[in-house]
Amino acid sequence: MRLILVGFGTVGQAFADLLLVKERELATVYGLVPRVVAIVDSTGSAMDDRGLDLARALRQKRRTGAVLDGKGGSPRVAGTTEGIIEKVDADVLVETTPTNFKNGQPGLRHLKAAFISKKSVVTSNKGPVGVAFQALHELARHNGVQFRYSGAVGGGTPILDFGKTCSVGDDITRVTGILNGTCNFILTTMERDGVEFGEALRRAQAEGYAERDPTLDVEGFDSAVKLTIIANHLRLNRATVRDVRVTGLSGVSLDQVRRAREEGKALRLVATADGALSVGPVLLSRDDPLCISGAFNAVKFDCKFSGPKVIVGKGAGGPETASSLLRDLIETRAEASA
Repeated sequence: MRLILVGFGTVGQAFADLLLVKERELATVYGLVPRVVAIVDSTGSAMDDRGLDLARALRQKRRTGAVLDGKGGSPRVAGTTEGIIEKVDADVLVETTPTNFKNGQPGLRHLKAAFISKKSVVTSNKGPVGVAFQALHELARHNGVQFRYSGAVGGGTPILDFGKTCSVGDDITRVTGILNGTCNFILTTMERDGVEFGEALRRAQAEGYAERDPTLDVEGFDSAVKLTIIANHLRLNRATVRDVRVTGLSGVSLDQVRRAREEGKALRLVATADGALSVGPVLLSRDDPLCISGAFNAVKFDCKFSGPKVIVGKGAGGPETASSLLRDLIETRAEASA
């Protein structure tokens, strides 16, 4: 299977690492022999029709911050990223560029270019999935290729796959979840250490859980995008982010957190899909399965006939998200062979 990697940051590099570690297992267990024929990132691009040397690519990137230098049969490729995607002979685009919540770009252009040139897509980029879910699925179907994005929600935790399994032979009536590990870390730090929101946020940034500009996380927009992806994926709502009622964490005080604790409850940023879509601080009882601590995600699927089902796990991180990309790649290979 010939791959194009677009995005070679934390997740893209972790995915390349995983391909190297799992090389023998992928071939013997799944009959999958991936060959990366092109890598594109913000510094440039490189390709080799015979397959790039991934170990060398990783060394080069980590040493210089750039993709391959063009030596040793790995020339740079001229043109736009979309042009490279369209003209390089490959089966699957693995897209891991940074998320743009406003319009999904440039990831949206990358995915469209792949579909138009008859390539399947595996992505962890929630931007294009969140803003153009229906259009991308229709484009993939029209061109007879696959579209997989389990890493866009929950990182390495298979929230979307788990939800789809719950819906087989049953009806999901409601989804509630902790979809942003940064916000959960902040709230549990305030609760545990008795510090104000600003201090808890600084600790989250120091630990690498929050970006320098944490607005998208703490104001609930990241959770809102993930919620729309879940709702569309499970066919609960044909929704966009504009349909989500969003309240962030910036107005939460230490007094509120303390009062909740005195009442035997905890404040968490909860995303809910039950006809309407919403994200906001909610008081949870201590025995609620969603009342988790630290930078974790947890989602509960209420099923009409079989009752509630809960999945908990890490929601972000390079190796974790890379594992979801590999899972999707294996499923893509299996579907293509069926």
